[in-house]
Amino acid sequence: MKFFNDLSAMQKRDIFYKEPNNIINSTPKEFLSYSLGATLYMPALREDIVDLILSHKYERLSSMVLCLEDSIPEDRVEEAEQNLKMVCRKIKQNIEEDKISEEDLPLIFVRVRSTDQFKRLLEEKNIFEFLTGFSFPKFDSNNGEKYLSILKSFNDGMRHTLYAMPILESKPIIYKESRIDELLNIKEVFEKYKEYILNIRIGGTDFLGLYSIRRSIDNSIYDIRIVSDCICDILNLFLRAEDEYVVSGPVWEYFNSSPDSRVLKSQLRKSPFIEHLGESGELKRKNYLEKCIDGLIKEVILDKANGIIGKTIIHPSHISIVNALYVVTKEEYEDALAILDTNRKGAYKSKYNNKMNEVNPHTNWANKILKRAYVYGVFNDDKSYVDLF
Repeated sequence: MKFFNDLSAMQKRDIFYKEPNNIINSTPKEFLSYSLGATLYMPALREDIVDLILSHKYERLSSMVLCLEDSIPEDRVEEAEQNLKMVCRKIKQNIEEDKISEEDLPLIFVRVRSTDQFKRLLEEKNIFEFLTGFSFPKFDSNNGEKYLSILKSFNDGMRHTLYAMPILESKPIIYKESRIDELLNIKEVFEKYKEYILNIRIGGTDFLGLYSIRRSIDNSIYDIRIVSDCICDILNLFLRAEDEYVVSGPVWEYFNSSPDSRVLKSQLRKSPFIEHLGESGELKRKNYLEKCIDGLIKEVILDKANGIIGKTIIHPSHISIVNALYVVTKEEYEDALAILDTNRKGAYKSKYNNKMNEVNPHTNWANKILKRAYVYGVFNDDKSYVDLF
């Protein structure tokens, strides 16, 4: 998988100062954990999963999760399990017959329903060897060790590591009186199995449901104070530079919405679209406003500002937008290189004459920028996310 690989060589040269690198499920974890981008969830019951993957229906799809949990009705769980196994067998067969290479696949995960189901599925572990890992819902200090110990056993004899994506979305995490103790207990579990923790996901929808709240099209998850307060504590504990965990953002659940449902005015500026794309840019902006995509753009920007990498999505129209917003700007890239220059010390003016770079406090930021640059690429000076939308 390579981000924006649908572009021609000429288009890539025009847009990128440094192009994205190839990412596969055996890429070193320090880069793989940054590589999920827009992670598309879909029910494991879908009949078109194999065709969707093999035909590259969603050209810029970087990662996907085949879900056996909330998207599956109770009375169809066994059917979903059988369909998942069929999907895995067919993809594995196509790889073995050289009809598709693993390098052409998105990063694929399976979201299991319980530790019992997880253990049962792994009885046929050979059919899952092309996966990147598994997503564990409602992960907490009670079930976490069991999930991860099963995963550790599963990895015995595998040619590459399959990783865990624990989802933090349960009551002890959102409830104020238990939150910090629970997060500290979870962190202890993570430390025991750190080599398997690829990405920590935040289940914003489940958190909201526990308070009978559903956010509107006008609200970012950061506007919902109960959840944003919890996100703050999660980031405080898991984003510390010495720990090197990667946390991804909660789902944005709206698509093809009507602008008539809006109360607040859009905050999506005209100038980036017009400056980069001219008249077609204005039409593109109008289309995004009509579908209320500007809320997604705003939320990803806020995710990035808070140190989050990647986002759960539930509609393919969100793929390009999320991935484009994680491309590194030329200014960010050159500031990062300058900060990591071993000959520089202290504080000095950026070459862009608009900020101070300080070596000590900005070093961790710079390392993170270079990892993002490796995965998503670096824009040319005159290009931006609008050129990739």
